[in-house]
Parts: sequence; structure tokens; C-alpha cells
Amino acid sequence: MKGKRYTTEDKIRILREADAGLSIVEVCRERNISEQTFHRWKRQFGMMEIPEARRLKDLERENSELKKMLADSLLKNRVLEAVNAKKW
Repeated sequence: MKGKRYTTEDKIRILREADAGLSIVEVCRERNISEQTFHRWKRQFGMMEIPEARRLKDLERENSELKKMLADSLLKNRVLEAVNAKKW
């Protein structure tokens, strides 16, 4: 059975609960997550605030779109070069 999917904002809120004074074990038990998951999130989003995490997510999405566009462009160039080479 798969667990709940948490948004980036939710992950940061959970990390801040532990920073506020609750123990990691208590936070994990309340949120029904493993300590391993908590520490993975902490390594990933440790000192980020929610606006920074949103910006990071937007930048990652934009980066992936740009990579796809570049790959499509390179593929078109290769196809055109191959067709051009066969004609002459």
C-alpha cells in the first residue's frame, strides 16, 4: 500500500514542527511517516522556507521543459541533416 504524497510545502511544515521543539520521533508518529523519510526530507529541504521551495519547484519544472525543447530541436536538426545528405 502506498502512503500519502506530501507536497513540498507540507514537508517543510513538518520539518519546522521538529525545529519548534517537538522531538523527531513525536513528529514522525503524529504524521505517520518514518524517521528515514523525515531525515531524507531534512537533507533535501533542510533550511528552505516555503517560498524558496516553491521557486525551486518552478525552476525545476522550467528546466525540464527547456531540456525537452532542446532535445526536440536537436532531433529535428539531425533528421533534416539526414534527409539533406540523402538528396545530394
